[in-house]
Order: sequence, then C-alpha cells, then structure tokens
Amino acid sequence: MTIDQRLKELGIDLPAGTAPAANYANGVRTGNLLFLSGKAPLSENGIPPKGKLGREYSAQDGYRFARSAGLDLLAVLAVELGSLDRVARIVEVQGFVNAVDDFEDHPQVLNGCSDLMIQVFEEKGRHARSVLGVSSLRGGLPIVVRAVVEVTPE
Repeated sequence: MTIDQRLKELGIDLPAGTAPAANYANGVRTGNLLFLSGKAPLSENGIPPKGKLGREYSAQDGYRFARSAGLDLLAVLAVELGSLDRVARIVEVQGFVNAVDDFEDHPQVLNGCSDLMIQVFEEKGRHARSVLGVSSLRGGLPIVVRAVVEVTPE
C-alpha cells in the first residue's frame, strides 16, 4: 500500500504546506537525512492559534495543535521529496510547547504529532523525540514541531 493510499484510508487530506515564516528553508537534506524546519498548527477559520497551554488552551487542544503541525510537516515533506513513499523512517520529532510554568502535560501534547506519524508510516513512523516547555514562541503560537526524516535514494 502506498502512503497516499494509507492517507486516504485514514481519511487524511494533506494541506498545501506552509511557506517558511522567515529567511530559511522548509527542509535541508544532507546525505539521506532531511531536516524539516519547525511548523506551527494550521490556522483554524483563517486565524492561527495564539496562547499558552495551561491558560488559553488545554492539553487536549495542544494534542490537536501538534497533530495539525504534523500534517503541515507531512505536506512539506511531500513537496520536498515528491512522494511520501520516499520516507525510509521518521528519525526524530521535537516539540516546543508554549506553556504556563506549572503545565506538566508536554508529552501528551506532542503525542498528537507522534500518533499521526505512526498512523501514517506505521513502524517507520516510530521515532526518537524530545518535547520542551518554552516561555514564548513566535507570534504567540502554542506549539512548534520539527522533524528529522531518513529518505530513500532517488
């Protein structure tokens, strides 16, 4: 089964993929590794989410935001590679959670992206990861997620 077929089976429509927010590339490849720049949750009703986990948003909201950022990572990955079938493995996912000082559910939040990668790529989607709480993110975003992906030769 191709990844496109898997996405269809899961009922997932990838977004167009967002452009970089500043002067950098969405992805940089060296050897068989592709380093994807951090992606934020997609806008909802044309408005990007803004606020902190534990204040404006719950851990469940954060899970949804992390999944949304993961969808953007997949869309960028599809553009960079031409096909998601070229993914050999999701190597690492790293999340930065904009949260209040006493927020403790960072791992549950990043599960939104991790669960998506495993749903789409199955065992090839199981990855190493880190999640960090931060005091602020660009534009007041609640989360930013980045990834490192192993790709097959062209």
